[in-house]
Amino acid sequence: MQVLIEEMQGYFREEKFESLFFMGFGILAIALGIYWFFGGDKVLKGAAYPLVAVGLIQLVVGSAVYFRTDNQMATLLQQLQNQPTQYYQEELARMIVVNKNFDIYKIIEIALSVVGVLLVIVFRQDKNVWLGVGLGLALQSLLMLGLDFFAEKRADAYTAQIQATFGKQQ
Repeated sequence: MQVLIEEMQGYFREEKFESLFFMGFGILAIALGIYWFFGGDKVLKGAAYPLVAVGLIQLVVGSAVYFRTDNQMATLLQQLQNQPTQYYQEELARMIVVNKNFDIYKIIEIALSVVGVLLVIVFRQDKNVWLGVGLGLALQSLLMLGLDFFAEKRADAYTAQIQATFGKQQ
């Protein structure tokens, strides 16, 4: 059980730490997007749209994870100690959904990256708004794909530890 507790604490500690990156990148993207929208050329103005749109998502998701993590972990630790069977059923079910969602995010992020790269290829000569949209979209999508890669690995390890711990006890 101690190994699971340590894995859980590590999982949530890392989630909270990564949420700071989400918030930081979100704030930076929004600020840069606003600056480029009002003070940049056509390409920078185009890049501003996906920077701000995805930056808002990064800021909201990062903030939600950051501010809920401590309470969520405390609740789960208490549940694991007092109601281990309920913890196992509920947390495993939640983590299975989390892991499936990462598969969906990956598909979306790869698709948006491809769209961004295609826009860059198609409009590279024109140096217009669409070239900027492509650059901003590719940048943000690849950044999200990278961050989610690490989050997915953590979720997989935590899920596997839940299964291993309770598989041994049954």
